[in-house]
Amino acid sequence: MWGPVAWAAVEVESVLLASPRGFCAGVEMAIKALAWMVRVFEPPVYCYHEIVHNQVVVERFRQLGVVFVDDVAEVPPGRPLMLSAHGSAPRVVEAARANGGVVVNAVCPLVTKVHHEVKLRAAKGYSIVYVGHEGHEEAVGTTAVAPERIFRVESVDEVMALPEPEGPVAFLAQTTLAVDEWRGILAAAQQRWPDLWVPGRSDLCFATTNRQAALRGVAGRCDAMVVIGSANSSNTLALVRTAKATGCARVIRVNHAGELPDDLAGTVGVIAGASAPESLVEGVVRRLAPTKGTEDVRAVPEDEYFPLPRELREVLRSLAGALAAVGFARPQPGDGAERDQMDGRDVPAAKVLAALG
Repeated sequence: MWGPVAWAAVEVESVLLASPRGFCAGVEMAIKALAWMVRVFEPPVYCYHEIVHNQVVVERFRQLGVVFVDDVAEVPPGRPLMLSAHGSAPRVVEAARANGGVVVNAVCPLVTKVHHEVKLRAAKGYSIVYVGHEGHEEAVGTTAVAPERIFRVESVDEVMALPEPEGPVAFLAQTTLAVDEWRGILAAAQQRWPDLWVPGRSDLCFATTNRQAALRGVAGRCDAMVVIGSANSSNTLALVRTAKATGCARVIRVNHAGELPDDLAGTVGVIAGASAPESLVEGVVRRLAPTKGTEDVRAVPEDEYFPLPRELREVLRSLAGALAAVGFARPQPGDGAERDQMDGRDVPAAKVLAALG
């Protein structure tokens, strides 16, 4: 994928692998869903926005005939379309469905939860303070659910500068924020509005908080921390900020092993954002070549699983029924890749993606 690189010698003694790391349940679901789309439909298959924020994953799907668009108007009528894991504005979903093709919405269920809360609170007359990054697909889609009732902020100063809203105030957030920045903004909002409504459970997704906890568990032991993930990945950048906040002497974000500097030494921590495949972690460890080996440091267990989107399950059931009607047997348990990709719980998305040709 990348051209040959002349490596300089490094003197890394040990690598601490922070766990959990890499693909979260929402990313696993979205990648497997798009992999099914590639198998079921003749190319091109279209996807609204990048399916997940990772260069390697997106490029792999491009090679398989997926066309990523930033406007559903670019999709020819009748062509299959997937909506990305970050969530889409209601008007985008409506426009996609009006285009006449199969539409599969791969939005992460945790983002859907925030959309539902925005809709519900707005209907009850709340003004909503929403913490989200300007221009990020998740924030754009969420604020579009009730644009007349929502104030997007990114800092304590922006919270304090808001005009006095009408009626009660609710507090919601982008799922991929750094925990520390979310807490600071929440505290400011609660100071300004003592009766602030806050969901019983934080909007931050488990993968975001788990990876940040994993990073904190190793950062204090490291001479440098390597965060693997793309520059447009919010949860990856949150890991970078979290690492810096721990006081780690050196924090480096890379897309892949080819971007590692050649002067790393001592103990190096490694973690991957929620949209980065484990193969990138393996490449980084090989490049670092620690003389005293690696240690996997697990902070918390993580075994969440999200099934394929409902629309895709319906397509697959219809196809199975049509094949059975003309004499083809429905795949049975044990039929290898067919069963693996359909059930999905025990088969990593990276393996599914690599198996596509």
